[in-house]
Amino acid sequence: MTAHQAGGILAALLGLWLVEPFGWRSAFWVGLAPLVVAVPLVAMYLPESLGFLLARERTDEARRLADRYGVELPAGEPATGISPDRRHALFALFRDGQWRKTLLFWCASFGGLLLVYGVSTWLPTMMRGQGYELGSALAFLIVINLVGMLVAGRIADGFGAARVAAVWFGCTAVGIYLLGIHMPLALTYIVVFLTGLWLFSAQTMVYATVAGRSTTENRATAVGWTSGMGRFGAVFGPWLGGRLVANEAQDWGFTVFAATALFAAVMIGLTGLRTVRSTPRSGPARPVSTPG
Repeated sequence: MTAHQAGGILAALLGLWLVEPFGWRSAFWVGLAPLVVAVPLVAMYLPESLGFLLARERTDEARRLADRYGVELPAGEPATGISPDRRHALFALFRDGQWRKTLLFWCASFGGLLLVYGVSTWLPTMMRGQGYELGSALAFLIVINLVGMLVAGRIADGFGAARVAAVWFGCTAVGIYLLGIHMPLALTYIVVFLTGLWLFSAQTMVYATVAGRSTTENRATAVGWTSGMGRFGAVFGPWLGGRLVANEAQDWGFTVFAATALFAAVMIGLTGLRTVRSTPRSGPARPVSTPG
């Protein structure tokens, strides 16, 4: 996810360099590069998860892959015989009482991406409405995006992604609310930095929580749908900020976004703050390493 943020920063830099001399279409042509360069390399060299192959009863393929890379086959990954049908994978998110956690994860992701896109889109405008002249802060944004992910990942390895997500969203709420109070410029920069550190990585910890609590055969579906439902928040956040600014109610934006952060913290907290994977259909739960 840190690489994802780095790609977003690189895209902004390329846009500044390309659009004025070559026109806006040039940015889209450069955007084709990953399609013709990265995708073939990924298809050729990125190995499939051994646990996934075993869960799909593709044992021979898993054994060949393990031999190629000189690693052992994972222990305790029984073949489930579950059909790879996409509808089956989706329905599994709602069976055996899992529907509650599924919906809570979706709500947390909705709130998280609402904040990520709403705050990053409208924060400069709302801050100008508070009387600040923050100017250009491109290097500052780079630090926010990269450092936040690395710090959250390391802490989550020790305390669990769900705990970090809940605490980080709570801290985000405090930070955003404080930005609505006129403070000395130096203090404002510190609050903006910390709020960005918490905000961008809190959403990533939602994905890490879902991945850690999903079964091997259903992990991609669970994370994909959590991310997909969150995209509704990614659309709603900028729209909401725009409506507040258009109605000259940008001061309320700080309160609304802070309340959204509290909402996301409560949603992820209600899923439970354990660090073990819940596997109701594939044997007992066992500790797992949290994706960082």
